[in-house]
Amino acid sequence: MKPAHGFTALPLDEVYTLIEPGPVVLLATRGRAGDNVMAMSWHMMVEFTPPRIACVVSGGDFSFTALRANRACVIGIPPLAMAAQVVKIGNCSGRNVDKFATFDIPAYPAPQVKAPLIGGCFANLECRVIDTRLVNRFNLFVLEVVAAWQDPVITDRRTIHHKGYGHFAVDGTDITLPSRMP
Repeated sequence: MKPAHGFTALPLDEVYTLIEPGPVVLLATRGRAGDNVMAMSWHMMVEFTPPRIACVVSGGDFSFTALRANRACVIGIPPLAMAAQVVKIGNCSGRNVDKFATFDIPAYPAPQVKAPLIGGCFANLECRVIDTRLVNRFNLFVLEVVAAWQDPVITDRRTIHHKGYGHFAVDGTDITLPSRMP
């Protein structure tokens, strides 16, 4: 059955390319094998104060076990200048590669959580896992940001947004419209 107005079907496996939630970020964890970093696009803010973030980390990802066990991570917000590194990080597994060393990403001790801050990112968010009720069913973790850091040296804060199949958008011009929301 076709809808009215001349709409045409969109393959369901392409829907995610339209509802991209935000910038590609880096998720750092610490596990038995050491520190790891992965690229992550499936995340969203779920509360303003305290800041809470929901994210999907596949059970097949090397970071999943460390995140579930240690209940802590760091989310780094990489600038456009790190785009090539971010894609390389996302195209391999920490099971086989020390991504921090291989891709020349500095790791720094985080004051609040047992996961490293990520060098090169313009912001780092130290997070604790506060809810795992949807992990078994959807691989969805709810995190609370317990500390946030920014690198004042990085002034270009444009980010990349994954559109699927190797395509990315770059932040563009900001606009301001009247709003009652924060």
